[in-house]
Amino acid sequence: MIAIQCVNFVNCKMSKPAVYKLKCAVQNYDWGKIGSESKVAQFAQISKDFEIQLDKPYAELWMGTHPNGPSVLAEQSSISLKEKIESNPSELLTSEISKIYKNDLPFLFKVLSVRIALSIQAHPDKKLGKELFEKFPKIYKDPNHKPEMAIAITEFEALFGFRPLEEIKSLLNEYPEFTELIGNEISSHFLQIVNGREVSQLTEDIELNKSALRELFTKVMTTNELSVSQQVDKLIKRLKSNNHSPLVKGSVPELLIRLNDQFPGDVGIFCVLLLNYIKLDPGQAIFLGANEPHAYLSGDIVECMAASDNVIRAGLTPKFKDVNVLTDMLTYRYGSAESQLLAPIPYNNNKLTVLYDPPIEEFSVSMTQINSLDKKEVFDGIPGPSVIIVTNGKGTLKVNNLLESLEPGSVFFIGANVPITIEAEVDGSNKLDLFRAFCTLK
Repeated sequence: MIAIQCVNFVNCKMSKPAVYKLKCAVQNYDWGKIGSESKVAQFAQISKDFEIQLDKPYAELWMGTHPNGPSVLAEQSSISLKEKIESNPSELLTSEISKIYKNDLPFLFKVLSVRIALSIQAHPDKKLGKELFEKFPKIYKDPNHKPEMAIAITEFEALFGFRPLEEIKSLLNEYPEFTELIGNEISSHFLQIVNGREVSQLTEDIELNKSALRELFTKVMTTNELSVSQQVDKLIKRLKSNNHSPLVKGSVPELLIRLNDQFPGDVGIFCVLLLNYIKLDPGQAIFLGANEPHAYLSGDIVECMAASDNVIRAGLTPKFKDVNVLTDMLTYRYGSAESQLLAPIPYNNNKLTVLYDPPIEEFSVSMTQINSLDKKEVFDGIPGPSVIIVTNGKGTLKVNNLLESLEPGSVFFIGANVPITIEAEVDGSNKLDLFRAFCTLK
């Protein structure tokens, strides 16, 4: 087949490149940062009809086609991104991606601004997602799995994955309220099982450890609310009476007291003693696979996930808690917080862009930072759909004869195989930062 080059942009049918500026949905969940402190609010105000209310929480900015918060075309707000994609899926997604994902965007891209802790939660794999949707469609609104990745844009805190077993052993001994909550029988059984096996790589030992951890965690999460509240009260009173100087942020005592201030007497407070505390600096990332426990605590991130809103919760929330499902579904993998980080790799043949590439099909995310030394970045077309958001600085998006200005909060959908150039307006120490979520057939 011979390719025909279009040289007359005025008369050529394909003269307008598949690049669409988006207006994105904002979610005002209670845990979001308030008013102009929220990155979500700061980015959303790029829309002329958006006005920040100083006493209102702004938790999430949704960039995608999910029905609970669909993006629309900025210049034609009556047309949703989903409708635009459905009008020409083979061109905008590629025919292969269009077929696999039924003419829809495979991922949902977000910005989160977290003021207080989100729930202790996990997301289902595809099998469980389908089962939950079929049995409880009013609670679980779609049949998809929801692997997700978080990349910090400010300092960000989270609980994620079970601590190394030796840490949990130490905390059982250090916090008598923890042992009282679960009882001497389960506590002793846990210590008996894991003693000497904490760092073993033998499959049999790992499975025994996981079984003991499952028993311990399940007991914590299913203990009656009155007993939990009583032990939390004792714990917090003891910590406050023993600590007269300021606590180190992120230390176990500080986290316990902070979460109790936010959710008094909640069972999720004891998860501090079971789950890793992790602090991300801007640009650091974690990947959260299916069936792994976590809770975001504070800060701002960009987040990408498969196109689902399925969440199973069990603590630190006034919402519905599905404790039995959560305790049954988890993998009970354990290990250090550092092992949970997803390291970026070089991308696009230079040092301006890095790639975060999780082990799933639906998405990858690149981060581009253009400083005063390098004022532009040229990208070949990606063989799949992508969404770009600018988080810092100003510049220009160039595609053939199209020029679009960039500033914090600018969001664009880029169709498959469309090459783009990003140019920065650099002044002194300022730089242009942008994130791009995309799907290709890996």
